[in-house]
Amino acid sequence: MTTPQIGTFISSWHELGVAVPTPWGVTQACESQVLSLMTRLDAGYRRQGDHAIHHTAVVEPGAVLKGAIIIGPGAFVAAGAYLRGGVYIASNCIVGPSCEVKSSFMLDSSKLAHFNFVGDSLIGANVNIEAGAIIANYRNELEGAVIRIRHAQATLDTGVRKFGALIGDGCRIGANAVIAPGAVLEPGTRVPRLGLIDQFAYD
Repeated sequence: MTTPQIGTFISSWHELGVAVPTPWGVTQACESQVLSLMTRLDAGYRRQGDHAIHHTAVVEPGAVLKGAIIIGPGAFVAAGAYLRGGVYIASNCIVGPSCEVKSSFMLDSSKLAHFNFVGDSLIGANVNIEAGAIIANYRNELEGAVIRIRHAQATLDTGVRKFGALIGDGCRIGANAVIAPGAVLEPGTRVPRLGLIDQFAYD
């Protein structure tokens, strides 16, 4: 069984100092991971309870932040965005109007356009996700079955019921595409508009 190495998908991952080895391990403990990262932030961040927002970031009125949240330099979070459950937004990221991000990491210069849902996922740098695209995190049609992933000619049993995706640097996901729970996207992957990526191991 070959577990995806986060650092081979997200080149700057090791700079964060998150020691959890599996993508689903990180997202399961996202709240505590973000709180731990807060202890190492520099003086450029303003602390408001469990939120740390860089002084150059913009969070518009009407955005909702719940739980441990870090928003990095130059990032933009639009009105109507909803961040919850431990969220790390790195420098120069955009979370557009009516986007929901739950228990996820977004690395530098990645963008959610608007009307997106990202659940329990790791998103690399310079990823662009167009309007309406969804990164789902729960197998509703299988009554929340444990997520098993086809990857590198093997089946990975994550042992968790909620995990979205590991999305490598530079991926492009088209409008209204669906990334089904348990996806692993190599860096530079292109997903067309209305596309479906489903790597679940049903057998």
